[in-house]
This record gives sequence, structure tokens and C-alpha cells, in this order.
Amino acid sequence: MEVSELENMARSAAEEIAALSDAGELEQHRVKWLGGKGLVRRARASIKQYEGDERVEFARRVNRVAEDVTRVLEAAAERIAAEATARRIAEDWIDPSLPSTAPRRGALHPVRVVELRCVEIMGRLGFEQAEGPEVETSYFNFDALNIPRDHPARDMQDTFWVDEQRLLRTHTTSVQARVLARAGGKPVKVVVAGRVYRNEAVDATHLAMFHQLDGFWVDRGLTFAHFKGVAIHLARELYGERRVRLKPKSYPYTEPSVGIDVECGLCGGGGCPACHDSGWVTIMGAGMVHRNVLQEFGYDPDEFSGFAFGWGLSRMTTQMYGLSKLRPIYRGDLRLLRALDGRPALCV
Repeated sequence: MEVSELENMARSAAEEIAALSDAGELEQHRVKWLGGKGLVRRARASIKQYEGDERVEFARRVNRVAEDVTRVLEAAAERIAAEATARRIAEDWIDPSLPSTAPRRGALHPVRVVELRCVEIMGRLGFEQAEGPEVETSYFNFDALNIPRDHPARDMQDTFWVDEQRLLRTHTTSVQARVLARAGGKPVKVVVAGRVYRNEAVDATHLAMFHQLDGFWVDRGLTFAHFKGVAIHLARELYGERRVRLKPKSYPYTEPSVGIDVECGLCGGGGCPACHDSGWVTIMGAGMVHRNVLQEFGYDPDEFSGFAFGWGLSRMTTQMYGLSKLRPIYRGDLRLLRALDGRPALCV
């Protein structure tokens, strides 16, 4: 094949390719020129027919033809692709000013909303958040918290046991024990939130799994007056300027122990779902950390003192959203969750 013949053919091919508008025809031209049996390949096979400078010049001109054809093919491919895109846009044109049909975005679960609010309030008081395992040992869940072996909570009817030493934690107070064990006798100020498990019959107000929140503060010089100030502040931050009362309670890990109630805000004619017409809603159990718990973790109870408080986030969620039953908030019913989305979490 003569070089002049090849160059003339290449010029003609460039004109043909520039006029193409079909990707299939473009592929045919690529194979014709650059394929395994194409014209450029055949021209390169002819290089051996020449000698010396003629061979070098022939090879150079063949390579130039190959580069020119490649450039023309690439330009045509980009043009044809752009034209195809333009046609699709023209055929599938939409009005960007029309209202969006994007799917509805999700939202935080009501329990999570209340949890974040509680943690944020306590964070402003200097409480740091801590976490712990949900599969706990009997030591941290019971023994370290002054709960004796004959306590009803250790019975299989009340607790989900994994084996003789491990169980599904029955309260987030177990994390307090772990924090104190790591503290090495230093002051601690911690808030804990998470799931807990009780082997209870499921009804309108009880579930086998629910959420709790615990807070505790151990330091030198803390008194019941400090505890009362913090507890009342938390109650009013959560429920507004309502009356708060403290009533005697009994917990193994605190002494003295109290229950904290706030005045109900839903009463109005009987049948109140929040307080059952008592006029008060219980929101937390609390008290001064028991001497035995302090001693268990190396604190001198004559030098250190502390207080702890906790509440059921699940039950608080039903109170704050004005729900009479606990179970619906865990069913995943989108109708209820959408109804509560954006609704102020304070209805008690």
C-alpha cells in the first residue's frame, strides 16, 4: 500500500466520520481503520517492504495517519454522545419549578428525642455521658450495687439470664458501677442512657425491653441539699414551673432514697391517662449513694458522698407526648410516629 493512497483515504474517512450521527456506524469506521484487520494495520505490515530512510519516513507517515484517524474518531464519539444526551433531555424534559416528589425524610424516634433532651440538660450541669454493655455480669448489675443474692430481682421470673454469671442488664445503674470501678477513687459526674430488660408480662404500661436514664455524682462534701437542688432543677427544665414533691422510697443502692413527682398538667375532668387522677406524676427515683456501694469501689464514705437518680425514658416519653399506653411507641407504626414528629415533647 502506498502512503499517498493511505493519506487520501484518511482524508475521505475524516469527512465521512464528521458527518456520522449513529454510534453503530462510527464503530464500523473504527474497525475499518483501527481494527485487527484494518487499513492502518495493513499499512504497518507494508513497512517491511521499504529500506533505510524510506522505511523510516513510511512508518512516520503511517503513524501520523493513525493518530489523525484516532483523533477524528474520538471527536465524533464525543459529539454523537452529546447529541444523544441532548435528545434524551429534550424527550424527557421536566419543569424544575414543579413541586418536588422526593420521599418523606425520616425523623428521630420520640424516645430518642426525650433522651437527647435529658442528656443535653444534664450536660449543662457538667454530667458526662457514659455507656456500658447490655449483656452484663451479675457483679456489676447486682453485687456491686448492694443488691443481695436473696433479692427478688435476681429471680429468673424478673431477669433474663444468659448463664449463671451473665444477664441482660435490668437497669442502667450497672454502668454507674463500671464507672466507679474505673474511677480509682476519684470524683465522677456521669449520665447514662440506654436499653434495659425485665422479664415482665407485657401490658399497656410494661414491656420486656425499655429505655432508662441514670445520673450520679460522687465527690467530697455532697449533701442531700445538693441532690435536691439538682433534682428540682431537672424536673423544672423538663416539665416547666410545676410543683415538685419528694416522697420516701427504698432502693438497695441509695440511702436515704426518694421518689420525685411533678404536678400533673393533664387533669381536667377525670380519667387522666398520665396520673390516673392522683394529680401527680412520678418521674424519677433517687437518693444518696449507699455507703456499701462507695466502699465497694474504694471510696471512704466518711470523706466521699454522692447522689444518684434515674428514670424510665420510655415512660417519660409517654408522659411528655400525652400517650396513655407504652407499647405503641415501640410498634414502629408510622402513623403514630408521623403524628408525633415535630410535636413539642411536653404534654404533662
